[in-house]
Amino acid sequence: MATKKPNTAPPFKNSKRVIKKYPNRRLYDTTTSSYITITEVKQLVMEQVSLSVIDAKTNEDLTRSILLQIILELESAGAPMFTEKVLENIIRFYGHTMQPMMGSYLEKNVQALTQFQSKMTESSKKVSPEFWQQLMPLQVPVLQGMMGQYAEQSNAMFLQMQEQVQEQLQKQSDALLGALGVKPKA
Repeated sequence: MATKKPNTAPPFKNSKRVIKKYPNRRLYDTTTSSYITITEVKQLVMEQVSLSVIDAKTNEDLTRSILLQIILELESAGAPMFTEKVLENIIRFYGHTMQPMMGSYLEKNVQALTQFQSKMTESSKKVSPEFWQQLMPLQVPVLQGMMGQYAEQSNAMFLQMQEQVQEQLQKQSDALLGALGVKPKA
């Protein structure tokens, strides 16, 4: 059976597009009333369509699982985004006290990088190719400045996260010492 090309416009502005996953591993787009492939789900994500993947039988939310599957396929298909070292470090954060903050830190950094990319894309649309050729030698300092700003923002987020961890550890230590009948130092 041929699949229809997905309609990327959600029916309502703030609604999520629902994709049902059946036991036979097929994905059914409830908006277009058609079966779609994992590649088409990836395309919806690329088009910034808000979606949710649910198990058709149990109603379990499978969205994260499907998104991770897409990332795995992309990482295996060509030029990977994550080095082995990055993947090893991410794995090491699981079960660590900083795990909850690591997700937030990564999310904020990806958002900052996305905003940086968006600004660069918008800037490049306003300039002619000839002007870009003349501007290229001057761009290095500008890009260094923008990347420096990104690095500073990333560092500030890390320091904020570190302070939150220290506060959390202090509270846990105080609670433990209080439970043992020892007064925490003021």
